[in-house]
Amino acid sequence: QVQTVESGGGSVQAGGSLRLSCAASGDIYSMYCMGWFRQVPGKEREGVAGIYIGSRSIFYADSVKGRFTISRDNAMNTLNLQMNSLKPEDTATYYCAAYRPPVGRVCSSFQYRQWMGGQGTQVTVSS
Repeated sequence: QVQTVESGGGSVQAGGSLRLSCAASGDIYSMYCMGWFRQVPGKEREGVAGIYIGSRSIFYADSVKGRFTISRDNAMNTLNLQMNSLKPEDTATYYCAAYRPPVGRVCSSFQYRQWMGGQGTQVTVSS
């Protein structure tokens, strides 16, 4: 089991910045991937940024490349997401999660057969 607790959400105007933090605990290294996801009511959960737990390689969704930066501590106990140049379409509840991709899929696909995330933190970007 993996537990995650997100913090750092809030409201900001378009063009502004926010930094999200995630405190992770449990059997993190039993999963393959960790990352940030977001979800808007009525829409599917969307992967935003992630990291391969084993190799520490980082990847991003096309929609946030160049604007968001994911970082972690050496023990993978903390996972941060620096969000710059925020847009109204970034408005969502953001979740930090450890996940396993389906067989034949890789972490950067953001697909999962097992997903362990927290309660989420709300990010609201106004125009």
